[in-house]
Amino acid sequence: MYMTDRGDMRFSLRRTATAAVLSAYIAIGVHSSTTYAQQASAPAAAGEEAHLVLLGTSGGRTSWRGVQAAGISSAVVVNGQVYLVDFGAGWLRRFFQAGLGAPPPARGLESLRAAFITHLHADHVVDYPSLVLFGASDGLSERKDPVLVFGPGARGKLPPVSGSTTGVSAVVAPEGPTPGTVAMTEAMYRAFATDINDNILDSRKPNPHSRIKVQDIAIPAQAGIDPNTDPAPEMAPFPVYQDENVRVTATLVSHPPVYPSFAFRFDTPHGSVVFSGDTSPSRNLVRLAQGADVLVHEVIDTAWVNALYPKPRNAAQEAKAHHLVHAHTAVEDVGAVAQAAKVKVLVLSHLAPADNTAARWTRAKEGFEGELIVGSDLQWIPLRAKSRSNSEK
Repeated sequence: MYMTDRGDMRFSLRRTATAAVLSAYIAIGVHSSTTYAQQASAPAAAGEEAHLVLLGTSGGRTSWRGVQAAGISSAVVVNGQVYLVDFGAGWLRRFFQAGLGAPPPARGLESLRAAFITHLHADHVVDYPSLVLFGASDGLSERKDPVLVFGPGARGKLPPVSGSTTGVSAVVAPEGPTPGTVAMTEAMYRAFATDINDNILDSRKPNPHSRIKVQDIAIPAQAGIDPNTDPAPEMAPFPVYQDENVRVTATLVSHPPVYPSFAFRFDTPHGSVVFSGDTSPSRNLVRLAQGADVLVHEVIDTAWVNALYPKPRNAAQEAKAHHLVHAHTAVEDVGAVAQAAKVKVLVLSHLAPADNTAARWTRAKEGFEGELIVGSDLQWIPLRAKSRSNSEK
């Protein structure tokens, strides 16, 4: 059942689980980060299967209170090829720590086939420049084909002011205030031109344009899309990318005021995995994730939000607290999303806060009959299709 709350669709859940029920969940189906500590390096058979690899699991600012988790970034590994989702803080270091780099004498990023950006909030792209600035030394120079990067296009117009317009600062870059991925990349090249040109001329590195091909994701024409009033109307999933290893489809999800904000599904011969991106509970996501082996879903603890911004709040605090609660998915709601999508495994990532207690995250088991994994950095999780023949259809 869905409910409307200030324009965001929310699941109505019963929140009456007792401590005893939660303890039972922990015993039968909830894995904490310690359970998967031994998976911080690539399994021996990884080259012959498909795996989800969690590189960074922290949502928002990774510097908050000294949290050690890297920023949000994940990978799908199929037949030794890597498909990255988001460029959170520290993704490149985690890439090598997780054993994803191509082995010597390769330099590492030869295994990176394509990357996908869910949306352009800073915590999802803050380390995107590392691909350009360090990629040539880490294997992009040796590649025959460029790494493909797919990300959101331009928003098209500024979001409305939250609350009163009194005391609102002037926006930056008014001549182009909402660039998409291609425009953001070109601006990044200009910002780092001194270093890039030094490497081109002094170290004879390639121009990054020849090694990184960036595309704004084209959204199918559909009536009713408005970045400010309806950024994620109900829609069918649409194709983004396909090669011999994966088929990637996407849909719009609700993460106001960000637009576009995408969820991605990866179908492989070995299994399927869906990444929610940042979103409140979403019908589009449920449709995209239907029957998937694994759903990687963002999650927020609203008790943490209330502690972070206790009442009474000023206008800025109220605006931020409203965004955190209404543009994300509460831990008590995420299980119902996974259950509606009929997925086998729910993996929590983009944890807000990243240093929350395991007992708080186990509430995600409410309403979900499958397996729950509380994500942590460097976990390897296998994708295993229920039926190989069905997954290849």
